[in-house]
Amino acid sequence: MAGKKISAILIISIFLFLAPSFIFAEGGSLYFSPASGTFFVGETFDVSIFVNSGGESINAVKVDLKFDPSRLQIASPTAGKSFIEVWVTQPAYSNIEGTASFLGGIPFPGIKTSAGLVSTITFRAISPGETAVFFSDSSKILRNDPKGTDILTSKGRGYYALTIPPPEGPIVFSPTHPDTNKWYKDNNPTFSWEKEEGVTDFSYTFDRDSTGIPDNVSQGSHTAVSYGEIEDGIWYFHIKAKKGGVWGGTSHYAVRIDSTPPASFIPTVDPDTRTVEKQPLISFITTDALSGISHYEIKYIDITSEEEKEVGFFREVSSPYRMPSLEIGTYLIVIRAYDVAGNFKEGTVRIEILPERIVFTRKGIQYQKITVFWWMLIILILIIIILLTASFYRKKKNEAIGKEKRRP
Repeated sequence: MAGKKISAILIISIFLFLAPSFIFAEGGSLYFSPASGTFFVGETFDVSIFVNSGGESINAVKVDLKFDPSRLQIASPTAGKSFIEVWVTQPAYSNIEGTASFLGGIPFPGIKTSAGLVSTITFRAISPGETAVFFSDSSKILRNDPKGTDILTSKGRGYYALTIPPPEGPIVFSPTHPDTNKWYKDNNPTFSWEKEEGVTDFSYTFDRDSTGIPDNVSQGSHTAVSYGEIEDGIWYFHIKAKKGGVWGGTSHYAVRIDSTPPASFIPTVDPDTRTVEKQPLISFITTDALSGISHYEIKYIDITSEEEKEVGFFREVSSPYRMPSLEIGTYLIVIRAYDVAGNFKEGTVRIEILPERIVFTRKGIQYQKITVFWWMLIILILIIIILLTASFYRKKKNEAIGKEKRRP
C-alpha cells in the first residue's frame, strides 16, 4: 500500500512539474470574430482579428489575409482599436488580389493576451454565395525572445454567407432559374413577379450590379419578362412597382449563368499509350472559369477492329484512374469533365495494349512491366564509350611503353 502511495505522489509531482509545458506547448493562435455570419449583398460588416499568445509574452504580429474579391471587398482595413503600439508598415490591402496585411510590434517586455485585437476590417458584400476569409501561411506571432521565435500554431477561418436582401418591392421568381445560388447553363432567363392590388406600373432593369435601382419610367403593367443570349456571369434583375402614384422599394433577383464548357484537356497515360501493362493509369485535369468542375466521367471504346465496340456506359471517376484489365488491342479512352452548371468537355486519348514482348515507346524500351528509359540507355551508352575510349588509350600507352623497353 505504501508503495502505491509513493507511486501516486510521484506521478502527481511529475504532472505538476510538466503541466506548464503542456499548457504552453499549444502556442499562439489567430482567429476571427465573428467567425461566421449571414449578410446581405450591398451592406458592410465588421470582422475583427484577434491574437491568443498561449500564455507567452509576444512582441510582434504579422497577419496576412486572403479573401475572395469576387464576393468581398474591403471598405476599411483599420476600424477600431488595436493592442499594436508600433506599426512596422501601415496596414495594406488589395481588392483586386483579395489580400490584406498587418505588421506591428509591442515594445519590451511585450504582452501576454488571450484576446488581443490586431484590427477590425470592414468588408462589403458584393455578390451572393458562401465565402471564406483565412490567414496565409506567412502569418506569424513572434515570442519576446532574442530570436523572435514564431509560436503561431493555430489559424482560424471565417465563413460567411452572402445573400440577396429580402424584397422591398414585388415578389420575384424565375421559372427558368429558380435557385439564386445555383449555376445554370440556360442563358435565356425568364422572370415573373406578383402584382398587388392597386399597382399600376412596373419599372425594371437587368444588369451585373447587385444593388442596381430601376429608373422611374414605367415599362407597363405586365408581370413577366424574358431575356435571350445572356453572357456568362452573375446577373441581377431589379424591379419596383408604382402604387397610388408613388414608386416603391426595389426587389433584386440573382441568376448565375455558365453556358461555357470547361477548358480543353488531353488525358495522359502511365506508363505509355503503347504498353504491355493491361491496367494503365489514366490521369486528367482541367479548369472551369465560372461555376467550377463538378466531376469527371469515363468510357472506353474498343477500336481494335473496324467496327467500334463501346465497353459500358459513362461512369463517374476521379484522377488518376486505374483502368480495368484490358485485352490486347487498341482502345479510345473518353473522359468527360462536367462543370457545376452541367456543361461538359471531352478529352480523348488512344491506347494500345501490346503482347508481353519488347516494346519501343516514347519513354523507353518496355518488357512486361519493366521500362528502361531512353535517358538511362543514353547514359549507359556514354559510359560504354568512355570505358572503350579509356581502354583504347591505355592499350596504346602500354604498346608505346613496350616499344621503348624493346629498344637497344
